Amino acid sequence: MRKQSAQRGEAERSQPGRRWIGVTTYRRESEGRERFTLPAAYVNAVREVGGVAVLLAPGEATPEELLARLDGLVLSGGGDLDPQFSRAEEHASVYGTCPERDAFEIALARAAVARDLPTLAICRGLQVLNVARGGTLHAHLPDVVGDEVAHRSSQVEATSHPVSIEACSDLADALGGEALASVPSWHHQAIAQLGDGLTPIAWAADGVIEAVELVGARRLTAVQWHPELDMAPGAAGRRLFEQLVRR
Repeated sequence: MRKQSAQRGEAERSQPGRRWIGVTTYRRESEGRERFTLPAAYVNAVREVGGVAVLLAPGEATPEELLARLDGLVLSGGGDLDPQFSRAEEHASVYGTCPERDAFEIALARAAVARDLPTLAICRGLQVLNVARGGTLHAHLPDVVGDEVAHRSSQVEATSHPVSIEACSDLADALGGEALASVPSWHHQAIAQLGDGLTPIAWAADGVIEAVELVGARRLTAVQWHPELDMAPGAAGRRLFEQLVRR
């Protein structure tokens, strides 16, 4: 019976459109009953484009082994990276840090690149990728670039702003050749020093890097905004999830 179940599972995975996409969860919460959480928008986005969402919680001893069972990976958003990983300055605005999650996702990012696994890195996920490649983060953007662009209006609600996209990039191709897009934004940290092999391909009006590509990684998309909040038919966010499943 166990063998039949395993065979049935493999058959389901091999069906066109049934791509198993790992989605990282938020940190371990210990207030009250211990739990891992994730906004439903990530799961909904994967399902809407024909994927199967598989939640990946921090704490696995060998995170790279998880990727062998998956067709793709979403590095989700959430709280800040701990300064010991991001090498950002200590700042009163830093919140939701979790070294367990940081170590887990940095390992996932490195393993996904090594496997050339289709990957969509979202907001914090882009920051994880940058740190995994040896880069650093700004601790609090308003201290660096002022308030010309509202990258975050609050900790409970996203805002939006335009980004300029490199015309010759894979990201522009995925968005139908768009050189300018309005995106859902919800962050107060961003790339300071670029990680090894990363190239910026999108920027906000204040110069903040909004997307990067990695040399040699043609199936990796990393954006500083939240495409899971932009899933209307034909929307830029939906196109990124569609691209992930196609890959």
